[in-house]
Formats: sequence, structure tokens, C-alpha cells
Amino acid sequence: MSTVAIDQPVADFTANATSEQTVTLSELRGKNVVIYFYPKDSTPGCTTEGQNFRDLIDEFTAQDTVIFGVSRDGMRAHENFKAKQSFPFELISDPDEELCKQFDVIKLKKNYGREYMGVDRSTFLIDKEGVLRKEWRSVKVKGHVDEVLEAVKAL
Repeated sequence: MSTVAIDQPVADFTANATSEQTVTLSELRGKNVVIYFYPKDSTPGCTTEGQNFRDLIDEFTAQDTVIFGVSRDGMRAHENFKAKQSFPFELISDPDEELCKQFDVIKLKKNYGREYMGVDRSTFLIDKEGVLRKEWRSVKVKGHVDEVLEAVKAL
């Protein structure tokens, strides 16, 4: 499977999400799609990032933009995380790393001297025709969601 590239159409995918939803990219044509990959449910940075998207959801919605969070966590963890944080968007469970690989977000990470393969916090903006317009990799949470919103407004 080829990975994504700026100004190229994103290969269609179908994935399971919270609220018993199935997300198929091609069915979202006509809307902008923000997909953000994060390492783990209910951890500080991931919680803050999700809250930031939540708090600006009306502005994204006004721009015909839907948001999906993706991690390797299972559906139960996702449902709990979504409910606890009142996220108004769905979380996609990617335990087999299919989406992570398509978007090339699995990277070698270090934590307290231990090396492991993990999700590199990344966000992707796909336009109404299904073309990748912007990507942010190795994201720092502070100010990030505002940057994404500005990019959506600029489409």
C-alpha cells in the first residue's frame, strides 16, 4: 500500500469508529476531512489535543469539515475516552495499524531510554475531493488545532 502524499488523492479506506460507525473516506466527498493520529487514549497530550478539537468543533463544522481521531486503542477505550471528554466527533480504532501505515505515522520512539514503535502525533487535512492538502507530523499540541483550523479556512 502506498502512503499519502500532498496534493494527491488519498486511497479510500473503511474503518470502525465509535458510536458503532463505519467511516469510509469516499463517502465523505463534499466535506473536508481532518484525521488526527494520536498515541493513546486518556493520556495528557492526547486528551488536550482532543479537547482543543472539541472546543473548536463549531468553527470546523462551519467550514464543512469533519474530524476523526485515530489511535491503536480498542473500541471500548475509545468509547470511554470520547464519553468522558464529550468529544463531538468519532474516534477510529486502528489496532492492526492499517490506517497508521497508510498515513505513515508509525515511528521509532524513545521513552525513558526505551525504544519502541509508536504513533507519531500527526494530522492530515483532506479536501472535499479527497485530496491531501496539508499534513502536520511530530505535532506539538499547543496551538496545533488553531493551525489546522486556519488551514481549513484557507482551502
